[in-house]
Amino acid sequence: MTAPSARFATGRGVARWALAALLAVAGASHVTWGRRGYRIVVPDWATRLTRLDKDAIVLASGAVELVLAVGLVALPTQRRSVGRLVAAFFIAVFPGNVHQWQTGRSAPLMRTDRARFVRLLLQPPLVVWALWSTRGR
Repeated sequence: MTAPSARFATGRGVARWALAALLAVAGASHVTWGRRGYRIVVPDWATRLTRLDKDAIVLASGAVELVLAVGLVALPTQRRSVGRLVAAFFIAVFPGNVHQWQTGRSAPLMRTDRARFVRLLLQPPLVVWALWSTRGR
């Protein structure tokens, strides 16, 4: 019989790998097939704030997603720190997601108001997922 703490550790490991896969796919889409579609939804205020053009913002966010994905699985001694960074990333992109929902702009996999709204509802669970899956050893 497996001890409850071992089951949670295994569950967290699976959750962490799944989160890494989600981030890797999202990052790959930002730097390849979805790049053009994501540029459309970058808010103008983001370009003023960062002094980057929309394409650079999309590429940067994709690169961050890819780095975070690798960090989740390749840096076990830094697991908690990486989890906090992933949670912070999800929080940082939330205003852009709100903007996309408010303006009704379509992007890859986000072509309806309902899909855009559901993504907003999923953002808090993503933050919790990042923090929970990187707790412990």
